[in-house]
Amino acid sequence: MVKASGYAVLLLAFSLASPAVAADAGDKVRGLEIAREAKKHAEGYKSYVAEGKMILRDRAGTSNAREFTARSLELDDDGDRTEIEFATPLDVRGMTLLTHGHTSRDDDQWLYLPALNRVKRITSRSRSGSFAGSEFSYEDLVGHVIEKNDYEYLRNEPCPGNPGRACHVNVQIPKAPDSGYSRLVAWLDTEDYRTYKVDYFDRRGALIKTMVFSDFRKYKDRHWRAHSVLMSNHQTGKSTIMEWSKYDFDAPVRAVELEPFSLGKN
Repeated sequence: MVKASGYAVLLLAFSLASPAVAADAGDKVRGLEIAREAKKHAEGYKSYVAEGKMILRDRAGTSNAREFTARSLELDDDGDRTEIEFATPLDVRGMTLLTHGHTSRDDDQWLYLPALNRVKRITSRSRSGSFAGSEFSYEDLVGHVIEKNDYEYLRNEPCPGNPGRACHVNVQIPKAPDSGYSRLVAWLDTEDYRTYKVDYFDRRGALIKTMVFSDFRKYKDRHWRAHSVLMSNHQTGKSTIMEWSKYDFDAPVRAVELEPFSLGKN
């Protein structure tokens, strides 16, 4: 959050700075406002259970698929809790990633490895690593916490894949020194703040990945979900598609079910 004292200093900077500097500061304020509005639109789902398929493709186009069940619980006083549990193929059946997002401290992640009957803690330094051989990193699967990033508005332009709608183009700069990214550039719908595309830049500033969202559907008259999420790696030529289905926003999810000691319970 921007503290009142910091905001006052920012207003003073507007009055004293040159037009170019003032515009830069204004873009940062607007970028933060866009991020807050997007977060507001994403809140209020309480919990859900959904089915998914992860399709991994290498540079040659060879693919393999993995099916999973996802569960998520929204907490009022902290970040979201999520679980991804694989059902197929047999060699990964039961493998489960549990994520506890936090608003004011480092996020927690654990990976249950059924072949070893072992729970492995994912440290902040290893979150840039690949999740289950996919192009999604562990960091990509942590919920968005506004306070853990800086922002800057760039421009408005037609949304990728849907030129009939306008998108904010917003930069997100992770504050965590162990982040695998120097910045992310997101395209957010100006009307309902759906994310259409995200470009990921590595620590050297080079474009490494692009995530594209499509096949949006609305649930309970307010919750938009993309049923197809494509992550492409520009450096390796590999890609991963997550295909989502069977969202159930009425399914009960208890906090105790998304705790580390519940991993491998089945």
